[in-house]
Amino acid sequence: MLENHHKNLATFIHLSTFSRFVIPFGNFIGPIVLWVVNKDKSEFIDAHGKQAINFQISVLLYALIIGTLSVPFFIFKLFRGLDVLDFNGFHDFHINVGEPSPLLYIGGSLGAIAIIAFIIELALIVKASLSARDGQPYKYPFTINFLK
Repeated sequence: MLENHHKNLATFIHLSTFSRFVIPFGNFIGPIVLWVVNKDKSEFIDAHGKQAINFQISVLLYALIIGTLSVPFFIFKLFRGLDVLDFNGFHDFHINVGEPSPLLYIGGSLGAIAIIAFIIELALIVKASLSARDGQPYKYPFTINFLK
């Protein structure tokens, strides 16, 4: 039977990922510190700590992929038609927002996917925290298991 202390620690490991809104890279620092200090206390804490850390690393990897894909679409749209070799100052610099390009639609779609993924990430963290509070194991979907 799990002790309430172990359930609380596993819950706080998941919730510590929200520290990224206060501390840069808090979504990695918080869970790693709590997991390393408490992983030997029970297998329950160890399993939840690994899941939380693996999920945050996976989310970072997915965000880098989406960012890498979307940024070039915006850059190509902004600099299309701009003669870089004969640039005479800002009086000749024009951005036409009247005609949307397919590149802009693709980049905007990737941005919308990123926003939706962020909302889903927050919901999954809350769900994992509630599972840990109830003493249930939880496995994040779409997580790459870096720590086994």
